[in-house]
Amino acid sequence: MSIINQAIAPCSKCGEQHTVTVYKSINIADNPELKAKVKDGSLFLWECPHCGQVNLARYETLYHDPEARLMVWLIPEGEISETQMKAITMHTKAMGGYTLRRVNDMGSLMEKVLVKDAGLDDVVLEMCKYVTKLEMVQKNVGAEQKEEFLASTFHFYRSEGEGEERLLTFMYPLGGQMLGVNVGWNVYQDCEAILSRNPQIKPEEGFARIDAGWLTTIMA
Repeated sequence: MSIINQAIAPCSKCGEQHTVTVYKSINIADNPELKAKVKDGSLFLWECPHCGQVNLARYETLYHDPEARLMVWLIPEGEISETQMKAITMHTKAMGGYTLRRVNDMGSLMEKVLVKDAGLDDVVLEMCKYVTKLEMVQKNVGAEQKEEFLASTFHFYRSEGEGEERLLTFMYPLGGQMLGVNVGWNVYQDCEAILSRNPQIKPEEGFARIDAGWLTTIMA
């Protein structure tokens, strides 16, 4: 079941303290309406009744979609309860077929849900981002923006089309704006093949962190 609490938070603009709703756990089977709010990020936003400022609520939550067999633990401060994680890992392992992930920001939680909905593998997608970034540095990015581009984070945005015509779109910040790049389905398939030839590139057991930092460490 979803666990919903109240907390006191200051407005980032006027400093006024207000009571906001926080979701310590989100169970999509019990509250299916929350899934769309996670995917568009609105679940973590609140408007100050004093000045109208829209604020981001940063808090720990466990997202659980039983039908998709997905659990994502959002831990903004990076601190984890190892005992609790091990207990949940053992429970889901007994049920079988679960994808367990750990993220530290709202955008990454949104991405994991979008990836699962698209029927994609987030490990393969991280390899796609890695390969695409290298190719773009060599062909499409000017020297004056190279450092900023390499430091930027690619996020999966959407999947369009079917079969060999399928396109994957990644978004990334550069020069003060959000840009997008489309990747052909052949790139995804090539990255699947790379991973199949390199079985050492795999998630750790339990709530694994699968992101650019994780892959860079392995590829170094």
